[in-house]
Amino acid sequence: MYLNCHSYYSLRYGTLSIEKLVETAKVCGVTTLALTDINNSSGIVDFVKTCRENGIRPVAGIEFRRDEKLLYIGLARNNEGFRELNEFLSFHTIHGIPLPDQGQEFENVSVIYPISPSPKGRGLIGVPPSFIRKLATINDKNILDRAVILFPVTFANETEYNLHCNLRAIDKNILFSRLRPEQLAASDEMMIPEKDVRNLYKDYPQVIRNTEQLLGDCSIDFDFSTQKNRKTFTGNSYDDKTLLEKLANDGLIYRYGRNNREATKRVRHELEIIDKMGFSAYFLITWDIIRYSMSRGFYHVGRGSGANSIVAYCLKITDVDPIELDLYFERFINPKRTSPPDFDIDYSWKERDEVLDYIFKRYGHKHTALLGAMSTFKGNSIYRELGKVHGLPKAEMDDLLKYPEKEIHKNEITRRIAGLGAMMVDFPNIRSIHAGGVLISDEPITCYTALDMPPKGFPTTQWDMYVAEDIGFEKLDILSQRGIGHIKETAEIILKNRAVNVDVHKVQELKKDEKVKQLLRIGETIGCFYVESPAMRGLLKKLQCDNYRSLIAASSIIRPGVARSGMMREYIYRFHHPGEFNYLHPVMEEQLKETYGVMVYQEDVLKVCHHYAGLDLADADVLRRAMSGKYRSKKELQRIVDKFFENCRNFGYPEEVTKEIWRQIESFAGYSFSKAHSASYAVESYQSLYLKAHYPLEFMTGVINNFGGFYSSWVYFNEARNCGATLHLPCVNRGDYKTSITGTDIYVGFIHVANLERSVGKSISEERKVNGDYSGLEDFIIRTGTPLEQMIILIRIGAFRFTGKTKAQLLWETHLLQGKRSEPSKSPVRSINRQSMEENSTEYLKPEIVNPSLFYSPSKSYELPSLEQSTVEDVYDEVELLGFPVKHTYFDLLETSFRGEIMAKDMIGSLGKKVRMLGQLVTIKYVRTVKQEWMHFGTFIDISGHFFDTVHFPDSVKNYPFCGDGIYLVLGKIVEEFGFPSMEVQKMAKMPLKKDPRAG
Repeated sequence: MYLNCHSYYSLRYGTLSIEKLVETAKVCGVTTLALTDINNSSGIVDFVKTCRENGIRPVAGIEFRRDEKLLYIGLARNNEGFRELNEFLSFHTIHGIPLPDQGQEFENVSVIYPISPSPKGRGLIGVPPSFIRKLATINDKNILDRAVILFPVTFANETEYNLHCNLRAIDKNILFSRLRPEQLAASDEMMIPEKDVRNLYKDYPQVIRNTEQLLGDCSIDFDFSTQKNRKTFTGNSYDDKTLLEKLANDGLIYRYGRNNREATKRVRHELEIIDKMGFSAYFLITWDIIRYSMSRGFYHVGRGSGANSIVAYCLKITDVDPIELDLYFERFINPKRTSPPDFDIDYSWKERDEVLDYIFKRYGHKHTALLGAMSTFKGNSIYRELGKVHGLPKAEMDDLLKYPEKEIHKNEITRRIAGLGAMMVDFPNIRSIHAGGVLISDEPITCYTALDMPPKGFPTTQWDMYVAEDIGFEKLDILSQRGIGHIKETAEIILKNRAVNVDVHKVQELKKDEKVKQLLRIGETIGCFYVESPAMRGLLKKLQCDNYRSLIAASSIIRPGVARSGMMREYIYRFHHPGEFNYLHPVMEEQLKETYGVMVYQEDVLKVCHHYAGLDLADADVLRRAMSGKYRSKKELQRIVDKFFENCRNFGYPEEVTKEIWRQIESFAGYSFSKAHSASYAVESYQSLYLKAHYPLEFMTGVINNFGGFYSSWVYFNEARNCGATLHLPCVNRGDYKTSITGTDIYVGFIHVANLERSVGKSISEERKVNGDYSGLEDFIIRTGTPLEQMIILIRIGAFRFTGKTKAQLLWETHLLQGKRSEPSKSPVRSINRQSMEENSTEYLKPEIVNPSLFYSPSKSYELPSLEQSTVEDVYDEVELLGFPVKHTYFDLLETSFRGEIMAKDMIGSLGKKVRMLGQLVTIKYVRTVKQEWMHFGTFIDISGHFFDTVHFPDSVKNYPFCGDGIYLVLGKIVEEFGFPSMEVQKMAKMPLKKDPRAG
């Protein structure tokens, strides 16, 4: 009898999870149940699965609304009807067309309209309980013949009705007291026993019969056991098999030469498994995407477990040699693996959308979609949202969240918010997009979901990766990162600046490069992908890392799981003292000898679970995926955990050994890397390191222009200076929109100048390329039409210093030279032939181009006031407009001449000493101790531009906290760990700066 049920996927409206809705229905004796969430079908797949488990027949539907108004409800009579509903909704969502008042003529969908004095459409008419008495007044047999029970369900009880009201206020971003009745569900939209529903309509048996017939006509089911990805690449499975064999064998020769028996044997082994498990098309589709991107000159990095495959290596999907690293294919694909494989392909952030565009056009919009994601209510965000709707000011909410135990916060409103917040945890809040997941489906995507059209501009599924996996989809991750962008751009800059064509894909040569090894050993890795953070640079120094395998391990042990468990420090110790430790168990020695008995990679978890605890590969893989956050069945996970301990007891292992091994496994939760993944990152790190080692200035320019990395831009400019660059402020005659390099001179790009319009910044170099350098201020204004307020910014940042005039003189002149182009905002650049302009200047001073009456006469002389411009003012101009000084440093603003008792380079020679150091704060890492107290790790740059690191224990954090960006005087003891020096801070103070003399 329930045709209109909402789950919490009716975002910020319904309060029932799929599980709770179905469980409630079972208790109420419901045998057939329809889920009809508002303008989405996100929950249908989970709903069908849960109904199956509870012996309830599911019905799929969608409730269509426009501006709060219920238009109609569509119930799918079969799977084809579900596709029709999804296509109908997707069409209007993707094209931004409002839903019509009446549904279309569906072939396999029953449409229910709410009863009204003049029912619309030719569909069924839903009669809610509140309208039952009025049925007696209806004499129109046509209406009665079409009438069905409409008993909406939105929440479970009165408490959840209150939650519903709060969700509606959050959705509308209004105070709770401002809610209007039409924005809310009726307060009685709660499920009651089905027999009670029938009793309500007992005087109208025809309505009951109509409802029963409708439910009997409707059905929905999915096959959860088969793969839904595109089944063939060529259109034929046999042709897919032979094509993949051909490509793999060609790649085998390219990668290994003609007579490598081990590689040949492994390729044949993998191809046999790939064909047997039906994954040939998946490999070919990935190869096709790589082929396209390489034809466009795009760089890519293939990573993830796919790098365990030698076939993927031969197809150039990855650059990781699985034989070199002893990566076993069964981590990627094995007959007992519970999920299909996946490839993660990274592209530059500039090129990713072009690759996605190719995929959609190559495989068709009907069969291709981005994978959705579901953002949920979590943590403090819940209380902030509820605080807003209950009228709490932001400052009060901040204080409540920071100091919840204060007596002032113990009142009726905060108690109500706490109660509601506890109910809302993990409720879906917003449908969004997965970081890079793409689905290529054999059947139209709308057979399984409706599609959204987020700002990204590509159709996106309304459910997430967990639902996709459950129903049998495997995503292809097309990701973006700045690291690849700066590698490619650096190669282009090197070609332009040095006329050298660099090939960073000769990875084997890069691994042997002595300059690269030296950078790794000393941790000089600023700007290099994945190895530039303070923690990573410290780890590299502690390991004295200078080879590929060590870098791969470092890429994984730096992850929070290994580090937090204490095993990172243990790994470093064992690395330096290989004969001075004992393995926990012989299995650990046998399986983890390469990593000194420490679990470093996801594969290590698999090995230990399989060889130590006796779990089969399928169970071990479920555990591994759960540890990386890719499995959501808590019941199944608990079964495997229980089996782990039961097996260990049966094997007679000491309890304390098993507990310690499990502790190490558990520390991987959410953070573990596969070895192949770490290897892929290491390859990209080597590419960055090679460029920095041999072309440091071009490399830092590339990093700066890609605006990505661990640090702010000023740190990379500082590193460029350390590498020998001469830094220059933006210049209209030498600079470009992005940062540029000529020889060893690096000019800050106009893109970095705050409040400078993009069109103005781009026009400067575009006009200069056409007509040559600017001769002066007047020439610049005439040719670019830059308005006064933008001219002031350019003058203050020193962009006209080539004129030899002071900023004060230039500011006076630009106020006198107020001639502007007609409508400069519409056309800031006009390409003017300079020679023609000089020959016929009168023509170029026509009113429609420039208003000469507003210009001062060059023939007249003006006595301009003599104004001083101090270094301090220049520094503040740079800081205000760029965010950091370029020609100067923050140290130039200090009131004291003291620069520290020692510099960063002197720390290793000052071990055990208590010293004072002066440094500009770069970054802070916040960590909780075992006692849940905060401690901090700081990174600073001294006056010479070099980094040093500090440790702030809880007492120091409480008594001497950080006070924002700036220069700090720190007092502490110099200590070291495995040769890496740092300071244990005892006292710290932020240093005062000279005031800007122009400030009031």
